[in-house]
Amino acid sequence: MRHVFIIGSKGIPAKYGGFETFVEKLTEQQKSKDIKYHVSCLAQDNKEFEHNGARCFNINVPNIGPAKAVYYDIFALRECIRYIKENKIENPIVYILACRIGPFVGRYKKQLKKLGGTLFVNPDGHEWKRGKWNAAIRKYWKISEKLMVKHADLLVCDSKNIEKYIQEDYKQYNPKTTFIAYGADIEKSKLSDNDPKLINWYKEKGVKTKEYYLVVGRFVPENNYETMITEFMKSNTNKDFVLITNVEQNKFYEQLREKTGFDKDIRIKFVGTVYDQELLKKIRENAYGYLHGHEVGGTNPSLLEALATTDLNLLLDVGFNREVGMDGAVYFTKENLNLSKLIDTKFTEEEIKILSQKSKKRINSEYTWTKIVHNYEELFLIK
Repeated sequence: MRHVFIIGSKGIPAKYGGFETFVEKLTEQQKSKDIKYHVSCLAQDNKEFEHNGARCFNINVPNIGPAKAVYYDIFALRECIRYIKENKIENPIVYILACRIGPFVGRYKKQLKKLGGTLFVNPDGHEWKRGKWNAAIRKYWKISEKLMVKHADLLVCDSKNIEKYIQEDYKQYNPKTTFIAYGADIEKSKLSDNDPKLINWYKEKGVKTKEYYLVVGRFVPENNYETMITEFMKSNTNKDFVLITNVEQNKFYEQLREKTGFDKDIRIKFVGTVYDQELLKKIRENAYGYLHGHEVGGTNPSLLEALATTDLNLLLDVGFNREVGMDGAVYFTKENLNLSKLIDTKFTEEEIKILSQKSKKRINSEYTWTKIVHNYEELFLIK
């Protein structure tokens, strides 16, 4: 039996973002009976429970702002080592998602090695580039990433571009890496076009089927909302731009509103968040086009979901996005009028159909959760 300890996600059942969904799918779709998963969960107690056959253990840490995630990972790692030691587990794997605890990981790596354990790390994306962090936190992230790479026995990258970056930037450590993508849900929405839930949402937001461009994601500068909004405002399209994102108490939202005056353009519609996954999937399916401006990090879950559901995808032309979309999407740059001209392009039904077929084929061949889970199980059982 191979015991795999996963830390760094907020835990399962998944309520949050990419890492949580990954752990949910990994445990939910487990095929091998030779793997036992142990998953750390951020909570307000220290209870244990079972979910999808995995042993889940709660970690309670004080609410201390940005440092909370660092404390959480350290406490979870300590708990893994204690459990491994106490239960005399042979050849365990500890898989840390993201590079938050680099300055502290060395001492725990030594303890894990003494117990015959192996340390896997998912480096995630370029966290140190994110606009939400101040200079000091960015510096910490970069140092932390460097030390995580140094101490990891294996780095599992969900993007070939991230794998290349790790190999090039940290070649002094001769890092051992492998590529396993993130997955996408390829099932169509269970909702029909005349489902009251969908009809009411459209009515409430003033939106019509196939008459809107869509974006779904965190409202942060590095996702290039400024470019997408200003370029959309320069376009002549009669379609709406629907933004599914949380902008409550968001300074960036206010700054952008003042700078661009997007609130005066009736086509631009901030509609809040949609937590109902079937409804969100249907909204994606019914969009005329999807805009994706992410430029920081590896394979982005919202991009995979867009390629799996929306027919026409307009992606920012960076390596991370090209790697995933390939010839199943069209690409824009941040150059003035580049995206607005693309929005004004009259794509024929046949052109959109071909792009849609290519994007769905890409997801079906490389990014299904079935494939991703299989690849992970193979990896865990080889080591």
